[in-house]
Amino acid sequence: MRTSMKSTLTKFVLGGVAASMLTLGVSADTLTRQNGAPVGDNQNSQTAGPWGPVLLQDSHLIEKLAAFDRERIPERVVHARGVGIHGYYENYVDLSDETVAAPFQGEGKKTEVFVRFSSVVHGHLSPETLRDPRGFAVKFYTEQGNWDLVGNNFPVFFIRDAIKFPDMVHAFKPSPVTNKQDAKRIFDFFSHVPESTHTLTMLFSDYGTPASYLNMDGSGVHAFKFVDDEGNYKYVKFTWKANQPIKNFSAEEAMKVQGMDFQPHTTDVYTRIGEKGETASWDLYLQELEPEQLDDFEFNPLDTTKIWPESLVPAKKIGRLVLNRVPDNFFEETEQAAFAPSNLIPGIEPSEDRMLQGRLFSYADTQRYRLGVNAYRIPINAPKNAVINNHEQHGQLRTTSSNRDVNYQPSRRLDLNEDPAFRYSSKPLAGMTQQIPFYKEQNFKQAGEFFRNLTKEGQAHLISNLGGALASVPEEEIRVIISAYMYNADKNYGKGVAKLAKAPMSKVRQTAKDLMKQQAARAAKAKQVAESLTALMQ
Repeated sequence: MRTSMKSTLTKFVLGGVAASMLTLGVSADTLTRQNGAPVGDNQNSQTAGPWGPVLLQDSHLIEKLAAFDRERIPERVVHARGVGIHGYYENYVDLSDETVAAPFQGEGKKTEVFVRFSSVVHGHLSPETLRDPRGFAVKFYTEQGNWDLVGNNFPVFFIRDAIKFPDMVHAFKPSPVTNKQDAKRIFDFFSHVPESTHTLTMLFSDYGTPASYLNMDGSGVHAFKFVDDEGNYKYVKFTWKANQPIKNFSAEEAMKVQGMDFQPHTTDVYTRIGEKGETASWDLYLQELEPEQLDDFEFNPLDTTKIWPESLVPAKKIGRLVLNRVPDNFFEETEQAAFAPSNLIPGIEPSEDRMLQGRLFSYADTQRYRLGVNAYRIPINAPKNAVINNHEQHGQLRTTSSNRDVNYQPSRRLDLNEDPAFRYSSKPLAGMTQQIPFYKEQNFKQAGEFFRNLTKEGQAHLISNLGGALASVPEEEIRVIISAYMYNADKNYGKGVAKLAKAPMSKVRQTAKDLMKQQAARAAKAKQVAESLTALMQ
């Protein structure tokens, strides 16, 4: 009887408190647990009396805390901070005679896209004003599956071989001892990598601190292949040219803005597109080379440290990218978006670009680590206009249902087969396995051309930014080598950097001369090895 009275009293008191609290709010749906069960009290933990401890049996409390503890997934090692925007690609030129890739079939065809802009080196919550290349990744939801064009705002990269990528990123990242980014570490690494001259020059110019994701150009960076319906291919490069004015911060402007808003790029996107309903657009330009043209230039067209100058390889406008809607939920779309250069469709294949070849594995593997093997079934990554139909099964967080007994191929019990029409193209090869550099390095020329195309103010900012950063390096040898890179690109550029970095000009000139001799010697040796290996196979 006493127990019954206590129970009744408890229900009366607690029920009255809950009821009085509910009357303060508006009518709403019932809060539930993850299993769908309704929650009776989300304000107070279950305790052993008014003075007792919290009870482990309060499953709602335990579930809520456990979910909170697991809200973060591993952040990307590079491109950790980003902003996503939905939109579409509209094709202007029918390229069906050059490629079977769906987005380029017919004039006026539209393909839904999701774009993720990002910083590269710095962490998930780092200031967006920091000097850094910017990622420009586009996911095309085509009827042949999803195609990811994963590029940057720079048309070139620091290195030409993916074997150097982990080392380069380690040098850029904070020290494992102090957790501070350190110019000594960065320039120490690059003093061994003369091919970095072009991208370092772009990085320390005002292009390294863009004012807005919506006011910068983009590039696919790598060469790819267009493949037609007969298996013939040509090499292509993609460039996004903004229809909005290009806007960059100077170093001083970036510091000032960071003091007021350390996330100006995110603010800009969500203000202009999210709140004001504006759109942003880029024209897509295409450059093309026939396979027999690859050896026609002073540089290797498959070298990611080089552009294809439009004076040598004309670019034609083939379409337009329009961005018009921000995501409904940042985590579910932008953070879980999984981009990888290996997400290709029929009609587009990777070139033999050594940097691209490594990224084909690394980017997809990053997503498998971050999101699991079923990353491509998350809605933002799943094909919207094609059906996933294969025997890959199980794995963490598999949400699909299948009643197939046959989970192998080939089979006489299930008619699910490959289509020979979509086989990869063939490329004739000669030689032996090898580990030699490109014999056409040309590490400095294009950096000099970029420097001379800057305004006088832009040149002054570049010299100030790079020379000032280099001056903090205690080793004179490193200051001399980096200054010599820039001297080989353009003498005035190199002199300006050397002066600020306190690198003796006599040593800079001699080192620059030695670098050119070393480049010529490596080129001669690599060419000799390549030719001898080819001769062995003939």
